[in-house]
Amino acid sequence: MARRIGIDLGGTKIEGVVLDEAGAPTVRRRVATEQQRGYEHIVETTGRLADALRELAPEGDRVGIGTPGAISSRTGLMKNSNTLCLNGRDLPGDLRRRIGLPIVVENDANCFALAEATSGAGRGGRVVFGVIMGTGVGGGLVVDGRLWSGPQHIAGEWGHHSIDPRGPACYCGQRGCVESLISGPAVQRHYRERTGVELTMDELVARARGGEPAAREVFDAFIDRFGRAIANLITILDPDVVVLGGGLSNIDELYAQGRAAAARYVFNDELRTPIVHNLLGDSAGVLGAALL
Repeated sequence: MARRIGIDLGGTKIEGVVLDEAGAPTVRRRVATEQQRGYEHIVETTGRLADALRELAPEGDRVGIGTPGAISSRTGLMKNSNTLCLNGRDLPGDLRRRIGLPIVVENDANCFALAEATSGAGRGGRVVFGVIMGTGVGGGLVVDGRLWSGPQHIAGEWGHHSIDPRGPACYCGQRGCVESLISGPAVQRHYRERTGVELTMDELVARARGGEPAAREVFDAFIDRFGRAIANLITILDPDVVVLGGGLSNIDELYAQGRAAAARYVFNDELRTPIVHNLLGDSAGVLGAALL
């Protein structure tokens, strides 16, 4: 197998990797996204990173790129990205022209799921669902070692099913989406509305563990909503394993209290599905991009 190049285009950083013939990472590079400088800047920054990686893998004949959002099957342009300047733009075409190679673009959560399914915490499972929980909420589905994104490129977007139609407005146009309720900013907003105090997610979790009533109330709601959302996912897909990633995946309570909440809501008399922490950390996305 030839060396492979992958790039993970994130909201704050763009990371690149070269995998050797055995699929092991040999080089990693990171640069700032600086999305406030606009779309053209992101394309050029990504292109320069790809140029540097190509020098280390000159035999590579394509570049895999993970990005927030997805490609519209109707227009071929980017959609659903929380890096808003990408939406409505021909990112695959512009990057292909800038880099000079064919480009394979996939949603970043799909890249995470692919990496964890093939060489991480989901290895050995036939149906693996990878969850990203951080500033946003997304997911990806891998079946028999192959990514399934669907004919509309929305498979795995569990962050945008509504679990409370009276809940807060989401940027997607719905109310009470999973992302609008259990992402880090959503939980922080819930606490701020309850108390008038701004906390980081780590501070909120620490206060909840310490027994502060408001923090405990907000945290319990977070756990319950997580359980409901995961139960809906499991009821529909019945995957072999669910792998959690993103910053919130480090909250230990998700694997005990969160699992118990999911068991309350799943359409079954038991919950067998393992809900596990990722093994590849924040490099899973870029590794998955290279595997594209």
